[in-house]
Amino acid sequence: MRKIILAPSLLGANPLTLADDIDRLKNNYDWLHLDIMDGHFVRNLSFGPEFSRALRKRYPDSFIDAHLMTDNLETVLPLFMDSASLITVHAETETHLLHATLSAIKNAGIKTGIALCPPTPLSVVENVFELADLVLVMSVTPGFGGQKFIESSLEKVRELVSIREVKKYNYTIEIDGGINESNIIRAVLSGCDAIVMGSAIFREADPASWLSGVREKIKEAMDFGTR
Repeated sequence: MRKIILAPSLLGANPLTLADDIDRLKNNYDWLHLDIMDGHFVRNLSFGPEFSRALRKRYPDSFIDAHLMTDNLETVLPLFMDSASLITVHAETETHLLHATLSAIKNAGIKTGIALCPPTPLSVVENVFELADLVLVMSVTPGFGGQKFIESSLEKVRELVSIREVKKYNYTIEIDGGINESNIIRAVLSGCDAIVMGSAIFREADPASWLSGVREKIKEAMDFGTR
């Protein structure tokens, strides 16, 4: 059975009590998802490299999943090389440098990811799938939390599953945006391996127990699907 990765997005936590919110998860997560926004590629600002380093220092054993919603990668990318476990860059930014960018991440010993906005077809990145440890399907317009899930994103997930099987690639398929209890099972059964959730987790009074409940529902759904 596939292992499903649950990656709480820190964008959904309270910025004034962020460490407390992470501690409330009681290690009942697989990755910590860190959205880096530059106010240019997307219309918002969020965490920077110093926060990423502080996160690494406080949670040295956590897998930090850094999603760079930025352009100017030549400047931005090196700032996260000393703290992130995986760095995902967008297909839509500096497309002509995507191969070189992913190679630089991989050569630094860090896992590589490619993110695609909802309108972006997979054909844009098919020539770099061999360099990708992860492909992130955005199921909302990147830049803000709390948006409504775009259902057509699941078709892109199914396409990624098919390509991976035919071409024998090894990338993990991640989805981010509008995921909650009402659609997470559809995402998993469509082929998602890693699920990013922000407000759906952190708005809960007991997020650790909520995550445990979600894991059990995913297991039941996957067990049923294999019968």
